[in-house]
Amino acid sequence: MQKKEIITICGGLGSGKSSTAKQVAKELGFTHFSSGDFFRQVGVDLGLSVNELNKRAETDLSIDKMTDEKVRAMGDKSKIVIDSRTAYHWIPESFKVYLDLPPEIAKDRILNNLKEDALRAKSERVSTAEEIYQKIQERFESEQKRYLEFYNINNKDMTHYDLVVDTNKNNLEEVVNIIVTEYKKWIEN
Repeated sequence: MQKKEIITICGGLGSGKSSTAKQVAKELGFTHFSSGDFFRQVGVDLGLSVNELNKRAETDLSIDKMTDEKVRAMGDKSKIVIDSRTAYHWIPESFKVYLDLPPEIAKDRILNNLKEDALRAKSERVSTAEEIYQKIQERFESEQKRYLEFYNINNKDMTHYDLVVDTNKNNLEEVVNIIVTEYKKWIEN
């Protein structure tokens, strides 16, 4: 399989996929695409929270299909960083990264992020860390159910990835440096 100049970043909810992907793209001079932002915008356009959209996606296959087609189309590009929980599957010739973070820690990060990101705040519809924790658990279960049912994939299986980074033990700058360093080694071999 020929390697592509594409980095796909997966991870649990609140693990830092978007922040990391944006910084990695900036560091390498690549473009950035977020399937989560794309998915959230679909929900906002339909007047649904991200959790409501996830529930609808369990029975309305067109929602995931639309997102998946957009992600697969990114595989035709070069010099792009994609944050998505399924891009590693759709673009196997990419450098596949998983960001690991326990949900108990993720809830606080998500709450802080909502204060800074209008689209996320509009799509999440929560205001406390406890509400976030409940919603991320529901969302995670809905997504995992669909990924397994529709694609027979488990994105929590670390054997899918070229690199796993603990975002609790490493700050954003360290995570970005680890990914950029390992990506450069990977692409050169």
